[in-house]
Amino acid sequence: MKTRIIVDSTADLLPQFKERVHVVPLTVHFGEAEYVDGITIDHKTFYEKLIETDVLPSTSQATPAAFAAQYEAAKQAGESVVVITLSSELSGTYQSAVIAAADYENIYIVDSGTTAIGGGILVELALQYLDAGMSAPEIAAKLEEEKKKIVVVALVDTLDYLKMGGRISKTVAFAGTLLSIKPVLSLINGDIKILGKARGSKQGNNLLVQEIEKAGGVDFSKPVLLGYTGLSDVLLLKYIEDSKHIWESGIDEVRYTTIGSVIGTHAGPGAVAVAFFKPR
Repeated sequence: MKTRIIVDSTADLLPQFKERVHVVPLTVHFGEAEYVDGITIDHKTFYEKLIETDVLPSTSQATPAAFAAQYEAAKQAGESVVVITLSSELSGTYQSAVIAAADYENIYIVDSGTTAIGGGILVELALQYLDAGMSAPEIAAKLEEEKKKIVVVALVDTLDYLKMGGRISKTVAFAGTLLSIKPVLSLINGDIKILGKARGSKQGNNLLVQEIEKAGGVDFSKPVLLGYTGLSDVLLLKYIEDSKHIWESGIDEVRYTTIGSVIGTHAGPGAVAVAFFKPR
């Protein structure tokens, strides 16, 4: 039986992988305005609006009906399904996928425990398993095991969006801005945490490298993906240059993409991030 891979729109994927999966979109709200993620709003437009507005956008989970439509199409095509959703700690999208599966067979749903480029590398791994001939239940079982090794760390360029989201106080944000403080964040099991604070981009890039080393390094036998928020990749390219000793021995090319709305809302523009599997 052939296998269909279904993901939600928060997984940041390179084009060659996005064309191989079926995407169920979330909804992005800017005040009263509503957009369908990846359909009526792309990453560029999202960041243009994020920069212009004084109110943080919000996202609404993908609906059971949207998943059911994909399940029905798979059933008609005689396919089994592996679904990979963003963390259930961040959205009810996983629950929507589960609810919709009640009326279908051969549906295997994986709560990724992550999102954005973290979800992207788990989807890439799923496609590798698919290409290796694994069945849907085998792929889902392997993903449940490997998702525990995903690490996402990010260097944030501004404290303003963490302040608006209530993750830091106004006093901390004001002091941090005066001192050019740049926090390093992690996303593990759906929980966004501040790991440390650096003064300036150079120290921030060094702190990001240190967090990768703390995790035990990078498992280069599995996908690695970097990302940036906002409209320019300049800060990410600077980080890649500062950390090239990490990548030179492990991969031929440092791949990167823009980061979508879930992480982008909290980090704001100008963040750089790394998603990888730790060795164990």
